[in-house]
Amino acid sequence: MIIVTCAIIRNEDNEVLVVQRGEKTDHPFKWEFPGGKLQDGETEEECIIREIMEELSMEVVICGKFETVVHDYGHKKIKLIPFICDTLDELPVLLEHEDFKWVSSENLGSVDLCEADVLIAGRYLEITGKQTHKKESEPEADQSPVIDKELRKMINNMMSMKEAEWLAASTGENPALFQKLLDYSYSTDKKLAFRASWILSKVCDKFPELIYPHLEKITEELDGIDNESTQRSFLRILSLTDLQKISERHHGILADHCFKALNSGFSAIAIKAYSMEIIYKLALIYPGLANELAASINMLQGENSAAGIVARGRMIMKRIAEISKS
Repeated sequence: MIIVTCAIIRNEDNEVLVVQRGEKTDHPFKWEFPGGKLQDGETEEECIIREIMEELSMEVVICGKFETVVHDYGHKKIKLIPFICDTLDELPVLLEHEDFKWVSSENLGSVDLCEADVLIAGRYLEITGKQTHKKESEPEADQSPVIDKELRKMINNMMSMKEAEWLAASTGENPALFQKLLDYSYSTDKKLAFRASWILSKVCDKFPELIYPHLEKITEELDGIDNESTQRSFLRILSLTDLQKISERHHGILADHCFKALNSGFSAIAIKAYSMEIIYKLALIYPGLANELAASINMLQGENSAAGIVARGRMIMKRIAEISKS
């Protein structure tokens, strides 16, 4: 039996990514959830993260996992292990597949999926359907006090973008809930910290003014955060924020952190992308940073970096050119 992992990758619109197999594969032109075979010595989680990076040059964060599917195709029998993942990368780079598309949950049933993936899709729709129904009947968060234990459980069990959006919307009228999310973001519990900071970034999309009093502390804490997922969420928040809200000293701290991340060979793609965006915004305030940013981006392009980060670098370079003209 072949052990295979697959990823149900969701974007910020809660759509799901499916990819199309090539003509010379054993299921030509069928669609599937991306993934691949488990290698000796790696965990299932390591496998899916590696496969998505190798096949699509995308960075994903695992948010959940559900029951394994065993399916016999006749010529092979597979054990398919599905993970629910989120990403902020909009465009996959197709290295093994013919095509890709983002599909809404209601249209997933109409996609011509491989047989095992049909079972996975059905299970995913069953789970998300139940959770959506449940949320519609729940009271608003501000109708009862924030209970730490229950909130932690809710965050750790969160499985859909709609749940995150619901909690983010509730936070606007509940300062205690906002503070809890911020506190959890600094937690040593990496799963809790990531999910809390991810929801916090959704809160900031809706209510950016809530994060303003905390921007300087977040900036100061960046270097000490060893949770890559939390750092990614914080950098996203900062990349979308009016950086004039923080002091010149914190501008310097933020620029140093982002340049280190950008020039490091170990930083994740999303962290590099947000760091580029932050430095660009700082360069609008301090034009002298533009040349240093351009040099860092040129180094990335010459290091055979992932296609996604190179493409973003080119976009930033065009915007840097506009600074030089003005």
